[in-house]
Amino acid sequence: MRKVLLVDGYNIIGDWPELRELQKKDLEGSRDILIEKMAEYQAFTGIEVTIIFDAHMVPGVGKKYSNFSLNVIYTREKETADERIERLVIEWKRIDTQIYVATSDFVEQRVIFASGAFRKSARELRTEMLQIEKGIETEVNNTKKVKAKTKLPITDEMAEIFEKWRRGN
Repeated sequence: MRKVLLVDGYNIIGDWPELRELQKKDLEGSRDILIEKMAEYQAFTGIEVTIIFDAHMVPGVGKKYSNFSLNVIYTREKETADERIERLVIEWKRIDTQIYVATSDFVEQRVIFASGAFRKSARELRTEMLQIEKGIETEVNNTKKVKAKTKLPITDEMAEIFEKWRRGN
């Protein structure tokens, strides 16, 4: 079954303390960090992630691009992220697709739930993300601990001789 997570970008940025603080000084930087975190989320969980940012105050057409192999959508003029999310839920809702929407907008949560998608609050997503970061750190540490092994079976004595030879002794 295909699993999709639609993320209301500015809603999440406004809710996560570290991104909310950064947003005050560097809006683009806060977006970039959210995109990086969601790329990690996608890689770790296998859930397809699409982040939607409001551009309804910005003149012009919307744009969609792929970054870190996840989709990032900026809505078009006079379109909110909520409207785009609702449209995507309706377009993508199929029997073989499970759609989650990450937002803490209560009205939006009710609308998407009525459309057949599952809701995930910004706090729930942050908690999941923190667990994923711990999981990634554990995997990296475990990988570091694994010693490189030869594909040829050799005795400990031979391994010691090769090690001395490698070190120049």
